[in-house]
Amino acid sequence: MILQINFNLNVPAAEYQNMADSVAHVFLNVPGLRWKIWLLNPGAGEAGGIYLFDSQAYLDAYVNGPLVAHLRELPSIRNISIKQFEVMPAATELTRGSLEAALTSDAQPIAADDQF
Repeated sequence: MILQINFNLNVPAAEYQNMADSVAHVFLNVPGLRWKIWLLNPGAGEAGGIYLFDSQAYLDAYVNGPLVAHLRELPSIRNISIKQFEVMPAATELTRGSLEAALTSDAQPIAADDQF
């Protein structure tokens, strides 16, 4: 399961980046989290992350857990958006997405000459 969290910054992008760098190690111990991609758009004052979880249960536990609760309380961010997505495994595999958890589906890869 994919989780996308985005927000606006109330601090300069460089300050947020320093904050993120200082806490990134905490995410190594999040149960069921395979990886997190950290996002930053300095020009727009936006940041966020894309997460891959082993299951819906792990994703739900994270969203309802202490890290997201803490995120909601930070004065350095505002306008938090939290969205959940399913991975489209066939299209992801075709475009070289490295989502080993998504590739367990029965979906078949799209032929290179197929059109949308």
